[in-house]
Amino acid sequence: MRDGTGVRSVQLQHVPVMLGEAVEGLSVHADGRYLDGTFGRGGHARVVLSRLGPAGRLLLMDRDPTAIAAARAEFADDARVAIRHANFSSLAEWDETAAGLDGVLLDLGVSSPQLDEAARGFSFMADAPLDMRMDTTQGESAADFLAHASEREIADVLWHYGEERHSRRIARAIVADRDATPFTRTGQLAALIERIVGRREPGKHPATRSFQALRIRVNGELDALQQGLDAALERLKPGGRLAVISFHSLEDRAVKLFIRDHSGRVQNSRRGPPVQGAPAQLAAVGKAQFPSEAELAANPRSRSAVLRVAEKLPREVAA
Repeated sequence: MRDGTGVRSVQLQHVPVMLGEAVEGLSVHADGRYLDGTFGRGGHARVVLSRLGPAGRLLLMDRDPTAIAAARAEFADDARVAIRHANFSSLAEWDETAAGLDGVLLDLGVSSPQLDEAARGFSFMADAPLDMRMDTTQGESAADFLAHASEREIADVLWHYGEERHSRRIARAIVADRDATPFTRTGQLAALIERIVGRREPGKHPATRSFQALRIRVNGELDALQQGLDAALERLKPGGRLAVISFHSLEDRAVKLFIRDHSGRVQNSRRGPPVQGAPAQLAAVGKAQFPSEAELAANPRSRSAVLRVAEKLPREVAA
């Protein structure tokens, strides 16, 4: 189904992950200024907006043009809302953030609408063009990468971003096969990986790790995350909250270390004396949170989600 803008009306099917926990983590107040850096289909944004008064401000970003079209279709007439098509890594470059932010929300990874739209090429569950770009207006697709990358480059991507144990064998097979038949379809790549790896993990498709790894590489997700965390810290006001939902260990580790490294804590090392961290700028708010049993039952895609919340410290504490 599509609305008058040509955008699929999927918001009813899209279930935001850890909705209540994330919004509570932001500690929204009515006249605050908040940024949702990964609008998706607006599940978190709607709840934040519902808590804002006339003086509140909600800034929406997404690198996906389809998500931005959905945001404009729903929120363009709300004077409290500003919308920008961009990666959240560039949030500090947006003039709307210069006044400071009371909260930043990042819901990482690929969204349900992106997974469910086969033509985007994120999923191995349906045969489609091997694209995987979140922003389809720029950058190279997964097919482009596999067409020119060396065997070692492919293996490194599969190992570092997907922790795929069979990365070298898969890379070798891709390079051996691509001259005769370039990899342009998701089904084609998934079939090759299944042939190499076999079905050794019950309930998990053998292409899961490789598809994750290629998606992260194509979209530069870990670099964008680091840049976005730095930008969020720069733009948050003292007392402002950072809430990040991640979906795999590489993301969560980056968020966890970012909060730790800006907490001012002494860093212990097995190879040397303890090292005093930089002056404290952030404090973790509670421990890592995970989906409830009820959410897991209602939305299986939430099963790997981890939410971490931190608060920017007042200047006199951070100094």
